[in-house]
Amino acid sequence: MAHHKSAKKRIRLEAKAYKRNRHYKRQMKLAIKSVLGAENKEEAIENFKKTTSLLDKLASKRIIHRNKAANRKAKLAKYISTLS
Repeated sequence: MAHHKSAKKRIRLEAKAYKRNRHYKRQMKLAIKSVLGAENKEEAIENFKKTTSLLDKLASKRIIHRNKAANRKAKLAKYISTLS
């Protein structure tokens, strides 16, 4: 157990950030699944636009690294290009 006031505050802040990050990462996973599970190419493109926006937002908030966001967008774009 923490003994210093600052250590107790750090524990509270870390718990809060952990919950927030889990929420955003769950949103990211669901958005990616919506692109991969799309019925047709038009639907996939529409979901890709939303997912791209979300990934950029998460990268700007430093929840994920900007290179990870770029890699995810590239893989999704590659997947969409294979759809007919």
